[in-house]
Amino acid sequence: MTAVRDRTRRAGRPLRARAAGAALLAALTLVALTLTGCGTAGYGASVAPSRMSVSSEAFVSGILPQRYTCHGAKMRPPLNWSGAPERTKSIALIVDDSSAPITPTIYWLVFDINPGATDIQEGALPTGARQALNSAGTATYDAPCPHGRPHSYRFTVYALNTTLKLPDGAPLQAVWTAIAAATIGRGRIVVTGNP
Repeated sequence: MTAVRDRTRRAGRPLRARAAGAALLAALTLVALTLTGCGTAGYGASVAPSRMSVSSEAFVSGILPQRYTCHGAKMRPPLNWSGAPERTKSIALIVDDSSAPITPTIYWLVFDINPGATDIQEGALPTGARQALNSAGTATYDAPCPHGRPHSYRFTVYALNTTLKLPDGAPLQAVWTAIAAATIGRGRIVVTGNP
């Protein structure tokens, strides 16, 4: 359904808007490749980020319960993490749909989480943390809405060597790029959401 909606929107765009969209897609794809593999760790050279562990008592058998989707209460799920490197200055979280073609759909992007934090409670946002715009253009948790077939959703926690110092509601690409440049640790949990 989303793919059909996206195709319909693209067909009616003027050439300039399509070109701008293509440029944004290329930039986001480059950042996505950086975030899924190695980071630059803020030094310009590619380095493998330290491994972190991510878990949630809410995800049983690798399934995203409906409570955390558009089919349920649309709640933010609880997450726990450990293993952030010593020089971590802040934590970031990105929730995306790895089943989306080319560029993933970003459902939630939280940054400037206190470096000593090791969890996010259900429905809560850690004190002092900020939220960037997601793919829907809102600075909040946009509950995943699997339709047609199961989708894989990634909950990725990043340890950063700086605080991003960007405002609440900062543009997705700006925050995503800043996270890629500052990543020194990373952990991920992947769950399946069913229609």
